[in-house]
Amino acid sequence: MSRHPLSPTPFPGVRAALSAAVIAAVTALPAAAEEGAVAEAKIHDRDGDLVGNALLHETPAGVLLHVNFAGLPPGVHGFHIHETGKCEPPFKSAGGHLMAPDTSHGYLTENGPHLGDMPNIHVPKTGALQLEVMTEVAEMDEQLLDADGAALVLHANADDYRSQPSGAAGPRIACGVIEEQVE
Repeated sequence: MSRHPLSPTPFPGVRAALSAAVIAAVTALPAAAEEGAVAEAKIHDRDGDLVGNALLHETPAGVLLHVNFAGLPPGVHGFHIHETGKCEPPFKSAGGHLMAPDTSHGYLTENGPHLGDMPNIHVPKTGALQLEVMTEVAEMDEQLLDADGAALVLHANADDYRSQPSGAAGPRIACGVIEEQVE
């Protein structure tokens, strides 16, 4: 018997902790925008069409990512921060996942996750999705806005959270270079 995706989690404490973390992140957002670095990324598909806009806010807890997507293929997709700020189709120019030394890919591996690993996104039939994710990235200037930059990359398939080096998420279907936001 499968559980409905909106039914209560079998681990009520986890749900409460996640709710508290989301409230804390959203509450901290205005302060983070004033105190920490702010970056943005325009995410394009392989045809060059704009499919997403992302804002990244440095907070005391890490970098908070807020993304609005439109025009994506429905389904489950891997979504990661990649190590190089280049997005030339088919987006291999973005390099591998942003990672700390001696780490493995995935939430289900002993030495994981990479700094750039994020949960899969679930795109509805409309192709539109809004999401917020607190990342493992601690220093935006040193890790995302360094000399070679970084990029947000969307994959064709779901990340299995364990296969090396990138979760068997398939081809890269969209990419956006992370750039410092200029007021």
